[in-house]
Amino acid sequence: MDIATIKRAAEEQGLNLRGGFHPEAADRVPALADGAAAGTLVLLGNAGDSLWRSFRASPEFGDGRPDPLNRWSERVIHLLAADLGAAVLFPFGGPPHLPFVAWAKRAEPVVESPLGMLIDPEYGLWHAYRGALAFAEMIDLPARERCVQPCDSCADKPCLTACPVDAFTASGYNVAACAGHIATVAGGDCMGLGCRARRACPIGREHHYNADQARFHMAAFLRARQGEATG
Repeated sequence: MDIATIKRAAEEQGLNLRGGFHPEAADRVPALADGAAAGTLVLLGNAGDSLWRSFRASPEFGDGRPDPLNRWSERVIHLLAADLGAAVLFPFGGPPHLPFVAWAKRAEPVVESPLGMLIDPEYGLWHAYRGALAFAEMIDLPARERCVQPCDSCADKPCLTACPVDAFTASGYNVAACAGHIATVAGGDCMGLGCRARRACPIGREHHYNADQARFHMAAFLRARQGEATG
C-alpha cells in the first residue's frame, strides 16, 4: 500500500486525504481487530466544497433520515477500508470520542485558531475530518510540513469581533448564545451563509463553503442543540 493509492481512492469518493502519521502509544489509536497496534493512521475529510458535491448526490442526502452526513461518511469510508485493507475510525458516535483533534495536529500542519477551530494554512477554517483509516503496515509518508500559525501574524483578528452575540471570548465558546442567535430572524446571515466569525478569517476565503453547504451545517448544529435541550 502507498499513500498515493489511498489519496486517489479517497478523492474518487469525494474525500480529501488529510495527512497521516505512525502512531505511538500516547496517540491512543485503538488496536486493530487482531489486537495488534496500527502502523499507520491516515485521516480523511474535506477541504472547501469537495465533499459537498459527492454528498449532495448521495442517497443519504435526500432520504429524510437523521444524520445524513455521518451515515454517508460511514458508508463511503467503510467501502474504502474494505478495498484498501484498513480498519475504520470516526470522530462521531461517542461518547467516548476519539482524539481526532490531536490526531489532526500529528497528521498535518494545523493548529488551533482563536475561535478554537483548527486552522489550515491553505484552507483556513473551511475544512473538517470525517474519519480515519488504520493500517497494520508502516506506510511511507511525506515529510511533515512545518506547522505555521497564521493567526500569529494577524494583528486585527477579525474573527474575534465579528460574532453578533460575542459567542467567542477568551474564556471559550458560548454555544448557547450562538445557537440562540441563529434560531432567530436576526441570525439569518449566519444561518444562511455560515458562521460570521468563521467567515471573517482572511485565510482560505476562496475555499468558503457554498451557501447550500453552509446552511446544511448550521441547520445540523441547531438541530443538535435543540435536541440536547429537549432530551
